[in-house]
Amino acid sequence: MKYFYLYLLAINLTAFLVFGWDKLMAKLEKRRVPERTLFLLAGLLGSVGAWLGMQVFRHKTKHTSFVVGIPAILVAQMAAAAALWYFLGR
Repeated sequence: MKYFYLYLLAINLTAFLVFGWDKLMAKLEKRRVPERTLFLLAGLLGSVGAWLGMQVFRHKTKHTSFVVGIPAILVAQMAAAAALWYFLGR
């Protein structure tokens, strides 16, 4: 279980930093991180870091796909975690 928590920390930190990096590249008009990659990081259990990255860096907050999609991924992951805890964690 320790490794799972380390994974969660690593993927969420990565998602957060990638959102920050993409915002910086947008300001500098340089090559950007593909939106698919940003969603992939969220889908790999990095949704908390992705959402925090959106809020802290004010990045992708006007894109409906991100404003709806990232929280939807987060809620789905929380529901899955609750279901696993309920059915397997007792």
